[in-house]
Amino acid sequence: MDTTATFEAHRPALLALAYRMLGDLGRAEDVVQDAWMRWEGHASEVDAPKAFLLKVVTRLCLNEVGSARARREESRGDRLPEPVDLGDSGLGQLEMLDEVSMAFLVVLQRLTPPERAALLLHDVFDLSHREIAELLRKTEAASRQLLARARENVAEERRALGTSSEEHRRLLQAFVQASAAGDQQQLMDLLADDASLVVDVGPAGGHVGRIRNVGRPVEGARKIAAFLAAVAQADTRPREGHECQLNREPAIVFLAEGRPYAAVMIAVAAGRIRRVFVHADPARLTHLGQIATATS
Repeated sequence: MDTTATFEAHRPALLALAYRMLGDLGRAEDVVQDAWMRWEGHASEVDAPKAFLLKVVTRLCLNEVGSARARREESRGDRLPEPVDLGDSGLGQLEMLDEVSMAFLVVLQRLTPPERAALLLHDVFDLSHREIAELLRKTEAASRQLLARARENVAEERRALGTSSEEHRRLLQAFVQASAAGDQQQLMDLLADDASLVVDVGPAGGHVGRIRNVGRPVEGARKIAAFLAAVAQADTRPREGHECQLNREPAIVFLAEGRPYAAVMIAVAAGRIRRVFVHADPARLTHLGQIATATS
């Protein structure tokens, strides 16, 4: 067995698993690199490389999300998963990427880490309940319960969301234009009554321009419209917005001096915007810098 070739054949799947578990591409890449070092030492003993590597990556991810730093980050009500350009991330080679929208990743982050692992390993990567139970050090019955709870939470969001790419793009463009103009009435016409807005500008105390850490989602169309109108009035910087695809959906990335400082994504239900995600933590957007070159 060619140890390197075998690992590289499974790398996209391992990276996709780690990214979904952690919501951060850089941390996911580190986990996959750690998995490689473990694989080097045990490859000759392994009969089923894919299952072995998936289990190694899952264990490493569970250790990572159990760290004090990760617990602090995940406890933030305004923390968003890192948006990615799939074609440029190393994830684009994988066929099993139907579940990478920002809305889906946000739901994943709300699950407990064991629920997250059970759902991904069983429904995406086809591991058995026995294998998952051994990995999580639980009984098969407990593993099935974890999966059932995770499926229930994810299914509720799936039922509510979904639209064509064309409508998604049209609503996104209209939303960004109305936000830039501070047009509260237009924003309320675009937003579902129970819409929510999450603005991630990094850890507590962070800010981008006049946009400061909110600390929790803004709930309801009226409150969201008022918040965005206030931001538009306070932030008068020139805005250089570029359309692109992030997490396989239309998105708009804003640049300042060629560097990304915010990415706007939405989720749509019944012709109106149900979720708005504004990722404005520059430290976690640096990998989107190629957008400036691609769109110039």
